[in-house]
Amino acid sequence: MTDDPTIAFQRLKNPHPLRARGLMLQGTASDVGKSLLVAGLCRAYTRRGLVVRPFKAQNMSNNAAVTLDGEHPGQRGEIGRAQALQARACKAPCSVHMNPVLLKPESDIDCQVVLRGQVLGRWSASAYQRLKPKLMPAVLDSLERLGAEADLLVVEGAGCGAERYLRAQDITNMALAEAADLAVCIIADESRGGVMAALLGMHGLLDPSERQRVIGYIVNKFRGDPRVFDPAAEEITARSGWANLGLVGWFDAAGRLPAEDSLALARPRAAGAGALTLAVPRLSRIANFDDLDPLAAEPGVRVIWVAPGQPIPRDADVIVLPGSKATRADLAMLRAEGWDIDILAHVRQGGRVVGLCAGFQMLGQVVRDPQGIEGPAGESAGLGLLDIETVIGGEKRLVDLAVTERRSGCALTGYEMHMGTTRGPGLARPWLVFDDHGAPRPQGACSADGRVMGAYVHGIFAADGFRAHWLGQVGAPPSSLLFEDRIEGALDALADHCEAALDLDRLWELARR
Repeated sequence: MTDDPTIAFQRLKNPHPLRARGLMLQGTASDVGKSLLVAGLCRAYTRRGLVVRPFKAQNMSNNAAVTLDGEHPGQRGEIGRAQALQARACKAPCSVHMNPVLLKPESDIDCQVVLRGQVLGRWSASAYQRLKPKLMPAVLDSLERLGAEADLLVVEGAGCGAERYLRAQDITNMALAEAADLAVCIIADESRGGVMAALLGMHGLLDPSERQRVIGYIVNKFRGDPRVFDPAAEEITARSGWANLGLVGWFDAAGRLPAEDSLALARPRAAGAGALTLAVPRLSRIANFDDLDPLAAEPGVRVIWVAPGQPIPRDADVIVLPGSKATRADLAMLRAEGWDIDILAHVRQGGRVVGLCAGFQMLGQVVRDPQGIEGPAGESAGLGLLDIETVIGGEKRLVDLAVTERRSGCALTGYEMHMGTTRGPGLARPWLVFDDHGAPRPQGACSADGRVMGAYVHGIFAADGFRAHWLGQVGAPPSSLLFEDRIEGALDALADHCEAALDLDRLWELARR
């Protein structure tokens, strides 16, 4: 645990002036659709020829992406998956400055704190509240760095912007808006009801200076006839003085975009009716579960997320063990749920198993965490399906990949993001072999019969050629899905959705310079 993380940032005050206008979207609650609206506005303004950058001071998610930059030259960092999608909407590379503080939960009461892409340490919830104010210099410096290169910063708040009991430690809502002189737009969610109460309640909880900073509100996820809402809008504006900046209807294509965090897995999800069935245990500390999005998008594939309390379906063709922020804790969960028995029975009956990152570690003989990096120090027996052993520790490996997979001959993109070293005889049978400047570089491991495989690489199924090759190996029907084009199409549709619902010229004028 670092005693004073601000020391390293005292010299980083950016000498370049902030040239960008800033528009901050705060919510009346969590999950009101802020992240999606930011992505839509980023793409819409980018299409108008502006240089746009997204920003979220603090994000809590175990879904992360590797950046091209880091705190020091030659380093790579990581940011929340939502900010990576927003960067893509801006047609810009991911930067650690888009999400300077990333919290990655490891249990219900503590999390790993990632500061400007690098692991700062593990903190309890109460200790982190004391730490937060010390991170504000780094947050403001990152915002200024982005603002020096952009015409518009679209800034996302976190949770609800009016939680007064958190105000003294705030670095991501009104405290940031006041420190950086940002215009604020409040987002409310009509789908959960209570829009008037949420907006007027937030108005009542804000200080006078904070209320004056609010340029208006947007009602998101609206269904039905907008005229029905007119009386509510009139009363909200009369009581608050805030302008109604628009009603944004429900966006049906949201499911085609990567989800921000594991809350999305708790919502009902259509499993599809594909010929190939993939079962994915919903681990308690699941990470980077968007690895499965390309497979779920395949018309010939049915992906079933197995919730706690449910057995893994016997008719599954493939079981996928996803990433996890706490490998040993989720191994314990597997056993508590009886999923280990289901997995071993599945293999005995000729089924296939794939492990990704932490899921790869779980397939081995043992996982050791001698330093207590992911939880209490100790070791846990793995599932014993691959002859490998893993020790958690060392520097976090952050690598962005763009390689050719030799066996398939397919171009492959992805990334590594893990702490730990895996060794053992099983590595002599790698799952993947990359072409590294003409030399083979093995990755992962595969069982002797080829039915159990795993690797540290995230994102490999997004590569259309490799995904098609792998699906052919496990018996899925051929497909012509172009996954990256699907995401680009969804981002453009989201931008169209925002253009139709909102007056973007007015929002631009209201954004502070």
